[in-house]
Amino acid sequence: MNAPAQFADATTTPVFETSTRRLFMGHYPETPHTLPHNLTAHPLLEIEALAGLAEHLPIASVEYNRGDLPIGVDGKPGSNGMTIAETIRKVAEAESWAVLKNIEQVPAYHDLLLGLLEELRPEIEAATGAMLTPQGFIFISSPNAVTPYHFDPEHNILLQIRGSKVMTQFPAGDTRFVPDTAHETYHSGGPRELKWDDAMLVHGREFPLSPGDALFVPVMAPHFVKNGPAPSVSLSITWRSEWSYRESDARILNAILRKRGFSPSAPGRWPQQNYAKAYTFRALRKLGLTGK
Repeated sequence: MNAPAQFADATTTPVFETSTRRLFMGHYPETPHTLPHNLTAHPLLEIEALAGLAEHLPIASVEYNRGDLPIGVDGKPGSNGMTIAETIRKVAEAESWAVLKNIEQVPAYHDLLLGLLEELRPEIEAATGAMLTPQGFIFISSPNAVTPYHFDPEHNILLQIRGSKVMTQFPAGDTRFVPDTAHETYHSGGPRELKWDDAMLVHGREFPLSPGDALFVPVMAPHFVKNGPAPSVSLSITWRSEWSYRESDARILNAILRKRGFSPSAPGRWPQQNYAKAYTFRALRKLGLTGK
């Protein structure tokens, strides 16, 4: 797939305007907030283009499930019985949600992702240093579909392209919503889906999103998503920082320590840097001493 000519003038018509970038800079990296964007009519984000993208991606880079789900699920949801391309083309009636992962594997989408992140690079790197591991994810959801309660390890901006949805976020690093052991399990290779308790709902913050809205999601902030009454397309642009990697490595070290009978303290959130635990884990990994 080649980048379309329509995107060639993105430098003169930014997706994130100057006032938006200033708003982002005032909240990044720990405060969720909504932002306006100018990416609601890009040809690479039309349904047929996305079905084609799904067929180009390796099987490990696509996930799609039934959308008639509760907020909390135990493990991965079940299949909807269709192919990924069928799910996308029939999204209006498929009662499903789909995610296309690491879209940067396809050149046109690589250019789209990096172009968006380049607009925000000065604000990102002023706060958290070098922007690492840029990745893109596209979510295609049927009306009223639910993406269950989970968290993600990246700094993330979700751009709503088509349809509407409501994301309910909870504070990152708060053990009332995610115990430390769940973080340790995830960073050690476990699932990102989390256990849900209805009593937590009153503590969540709802962010309604319509086309032209974007939402910043801090690293590991737990959340769930409920789609609106029409099919939805959302683009998630993500990146990592050395700070986020240090938190991940500190969590893995804690998992190792817990298996050996210790009760380690949790890594600190921003601006704490977790140097000691992160570099201890990296040294153990280099020596081959992180296994059982």
